[in-house]
Amino acid sequence: MRGTLIICPDAESVSREAAQRVVSAVAEKLADPRATFSVALAGGSTPRRLYELLAGSPYRSKIPWARVHFFWGDERLVPYDHAESNFRLAHEALLSHVPLQRENIHPISTQIPADQAAQAYEQVLRAHFGRWGTPRFDLVLLGVGADGHTASLFPGSAALAEKERWVMPHSLGVNQPARVTLTLPIINNARRVHFLVTGKPKASALRAALESGPLPVQRVQPKKGELLFLVDAAATGKLEGIRIEVPVASEAQT
Repeated sequence: MRGTLIICPDAESVSREAAQRVVSAVAEKLADPRATFSVALAGGSTPRRLYELLAGSPYRSKIPWARVHFFWGDERLVPYDHAESNFRLAHEALLSHVPLQRENIHPISTQIPADQAAQAYEQVLRAHFGRWGTPRFDLVLLGVGADGHTASLFPGSAALAEKERWVMPHSLGVNQPARVTLTLPIINNARRVHFLVTGKPKASALRAALESGPLPVQRVQPKKGELLFLVDAAATGKLEGIRIEVPVASEAQT
């Protein structure tokens, strides 16, 4: 097994544990009065509750929002008000409810072709993190798909082999919106990578995620950062026999 596994009783407990860890990570980084905190948000249904919790009591009052910058790990090239927009999810659940300045929100452009959008987002990253050196996010939030994909890094994607570009386009084919995703060099340079995995249907994907291999999720291996899997009990149904190489923390309640 790689990383650290935190097992919570249910999906709500996963979200609350994740919220507390976000607050702790922000407090640790912003103890330096000159620092800011950068987070790459995940899409999909799993992180919605985390975002809602951060926007409400008691978490909202514990975060100095003016010093937090929000980015996205990936995005579908649909309008920002589209039901499948990762920006819309975060905006509705979190960003519209906390005191943020516009310049702290860094969405991916979705009204231009995918390759242009990827290049434009790389320039956004360079403007924020500095032109030289690989960006180092303080936190990257991720999920995992049944096929082993994470962000918009899918099995067989050209982005998996990318070593230079920070952002890449991806197409799932006809009748599917094009996507833009951070690449592995960026994700693996983060200080913290937290996977949120809930529900029985994700049991096989979780097992794969905890093991080494060629799947996209298995290639998330922070070089000098924390790799954490926050999961509910329902998602652990296929972990029997897995080799555990690091301690497993089990949360009875969060």
